[in-house]
Amino acid sequence: MNRWNEYATKVLQGEQLTNEEALTVLDCPDDDVMLLMHAAFQVRKKYFGKKVKLNMIMNAKSGLCPENCGYCSQSSLSKAPIETYRMVNKETLVKGAKQAYELNVGTYCIVASGRGPSNKEVDHVVEAVKEIKELYGLKVCACLGLLKPEQALRLKEAGVDRYNHNLNTSERNHSNITTSHTYDDRVNTVEVVKQSGMSPCSGVIVGMKETKQDVIDIANSLRVLDADSIPVNFLHAIDGTPLEGVHELNPLYCLKVLALFRFVNPTKEIRISGGREVNLRSLQPLGLFAANSIFVGNYLTTRGQEESEDYKMLQDLGFEIESVEEMRESLATN
Repeated sequence: MNRWNEYATKVLQGEQLTNEEALTVLDCPDDDVMLLMHAAFQVRKKYFGKKVKLNMIMNAKSGLCPENCGYCSQSSLSKAPIETYRMVNKETLVKGAKQAYELNVGTYCIVASGRGPSNKEVDHVVEAVKEIKELYGLKVCACLGLLKPEQALRLKEAGVDRYNHNLNTSERNHSNITTSHTYDDRVNTVEVVKQSGMSPCSGVIVGMKETKQDVIDIANSLRVLDADSIPVNFLHAIDGTPLEGVHELNPLYCLKVLALFRFVNPTKEIRISGGREVNLRSLQPLGLFAANSIFVGNYLTTRGQEESEDYKMLQDLGFEIESVEEMRESLATN
């Protein structure tokens, strides 16, 4: 048995990798990566079989953000030429849900820029979610920034199933990425989400000048935080942002990161998220041997792969899309 299969066996027996073992995953020799992904797939297969969850983003409010996150084209520091607009109307939010339903996307993600939502914005999302639930029965994820407990309860009562608030990077590296809010601010929002009864979604952006130890630390932090869904983003450096021109990643390293996140968080939804097209490139399909979820369509201010190409990729892999009906049954039993 090779080392990677030993790690898979250890994880499936309910044990955690040591820090040294986690580092060997990120340091996996390139000619061993296929063996590593095979081992990661044993863990993925145990908990998710060959199912893939599909997610779609609606950029409900773009730009105009006072925060100074170095990776973001919508931040106060960004000079990127993006479209900016206030919260879109309810009809647009519902229309996006209709598109997601027609594409057999199980989770519809309503994302708005800003430090956190106003009560008026929460009211607006609440009204849209009620209609979306009535018409399409989709799982709805909201991502509106730092959240107050009473706002979280309102979203939960309206039918929001999941709330996303990424930790993005390790606690040690956080101040290198943004200083307009703290790492603890982000952790506290995830805790507020959990207390409300919504499912917590929190993830990472890899490729922001962090160390391998930072990647291990954030994977473990998300395990401790008990995030149900973990988006793994790979930095898509946008011209006009402070991280413009940062290109530290390559496809094989991205696969090693995905394998690490599967080993550290074996039972959780691991989603290949923003930047997969430009960082994994032709190796995108291999990422799904560790991850069990992807976004389809565009991201917030960058374009994604054509939906038809994603469906072809999943078909070629022999994977099965978790249908909207299956998603509804899952929600009913949880």
